[in-house]
Amino acid sequence: MKTFSFGRDGISRRRVLQGAAAMGAATIAPRFAAAQDTSVLRVRSYSDIQVLDPGYRLSQPEGDVMKCIYLNLAAYVQNGETWDWEPRAAKSLTVLDDTHIAFELRQGLMYSDNYGEMSADDVKYSYERIADPANESPYRDDWSSLDHVEVKDKYNGIIVLKEPFAPLWTSTLPTDSACILPKAAIDAVGGKITTAPPVYSGPYRLKKWEPKQQITLERNPNWTLERPDFDEIHILPIEDEAAAERGFEAGELDFTWTSVGSIPRYLQTPPEGASFQRKPSLAYVWLGMNQDNEALKDERIRKAIQFAVDRKGVVDAAYLGAAETSTGIIAPGLIGHREKNLVERNLEEAQKLLEEAGASGLTLTLAILNKTETLTAAQVVQANLAEVGITVEIEQHDSGTFWTLGSEADGTTWKDIQLIISRFTMQPDPSWATAWFTPQQIGVWNWERFNSPEFGELHAKALVELDTAKRNEMYIRMQDLMEMSGDYVFLTHEAVGVLYRSNIIPALRPDGVPYYPGFRRA
Repeated sequence: MKTFSFGRDGISRRRVLQGAAAMGAATIAPRFAAAQDTSVLRVRSYSDIQVLDPGYRLSQPEGDVMKCIYLNLAAYVQNGETWDWEPRAAKSLTVLDDTHIAFELRQGLMYSDNYGEMSADDVKYSYERIADPANESPYRDDWSSLDHVEVKDKYNGIIVLKEPFAPLWTSTLPTDSACILPKAAIDAVGGKITTAPPVYSGPYRLKKWEPKQQITLERNPNWTLERPDFDEIHILPIEDEAAAERGFEAGELDFTWTSVGSIPRYLQTPPEGASFQRKPSLAYVWLGMNQDNEALKDERIRKAIQFAVDRKGVVDAAYLGAAETSTGIIAPGLIGHREKNLVERNLEEAQKLLEEAGASGLTLTLAILNKTETLTAAQVVQANLAEVGITVEIEQHDSGTFWTLGSEADGTTWKDIQLIISRFTMQPDPSWATAWFTPQQIGVWNWERFNSPEFGELHAKALVELDTAKRNEMYIRMQDLMEMSGDYVFLTHEAVGVLYRSNIIPALRPDGVPYYPGFRRA
């Protein structure tokens, strides 16, 4: 039995999506606020909010807001290099066995709007709500092994699993899928929260939302734990990194992510009065091929493209030497990271395969998100494929359009996709990388329409396998299958640059994702 409890000083301020991959960001013209006093923290987000419901969130920036306004059982430890976690709403979490986890809530955690004190009944409702197939939560897999939550009394309960679930401690309990909300509040808004939360339990509450301009959070008067240093947090949705960097250098932001290409410059010379950190990224970027498109049905053509792409050339050009090439979708430091790729550049082999397939003079489209790094990467791919006689036409899309291209629910554009450069974010468990490429995800997030029953079976088995070595082998095999299909060219995990005022101490996950309530004045 293992128990995790709070220390006497309360919740520590120390601490991978999307997030899931869905983003839904709008293209915006950033509006910077005038300089504020030190009680206001001004930060940049890469997209605006659309949903503030833990069971239906669309992007990491929404998760960043939810961590300010809601509370969950556990949280990642901030400002460390490893993915450790600690109790949060829970006073303690106790592993009884592989399928039973007891929790005791801290007493005195109050909801806003007269919804009373947080209870074990709220934990039961919140987790079973996401797990219930009838609710069609896109995060149901985070609780796929949940049988039920047994309520012992007001503050105590047991999370009962149907089978062991390896990601429970890495990508479920410390994430937004473990936020706790009262049923009455959700019922009051018709069963799903959009951008107007009916209740708050975290250190902040939503004061004002100006779409595409600013999200203003203010202290929650019902918050009874550690007091945040800032009276308000102003979150500015700025999609373009260069615009955010200019805003920071003009004194209009206190914290921002930078472009990967700017990392070398800021490492060498950060702006006056600013500090900079380079963080490893869990995100993964790849060139995908739609195997169901008529032009790419022949596996030899897809494999020829794999051999033709100069991955290092693509990554060096796009990120100005600040990022390294990847060996798969699982980042270094995580279970399942591969040591090497199966395919390396070989123009002779590419040409041979194209000739065998009778594909001389082929013209293909390459769909990308309209971002500087992605366009540069696409242009290098375009030049690489021209060397073997393939003409590539680059199609740029804003984020609102791009993230619907391969979705069958959003129309028929999935049929027209040929080549595509994509970027997904994830949580620190390999299942968050592989989940989107199962046969069940074809037409959802599996835009390459990669169809491997073995991959799907391994993904399911790895979720319940608690032996780390065995899980590692499973995830390596899954990435091998992806590459062997010819559908994927793994490019990079990028890197994360975080720029902030020297008079603040940010609270960051190992991958640079912020926890705003934990930011402190230096």
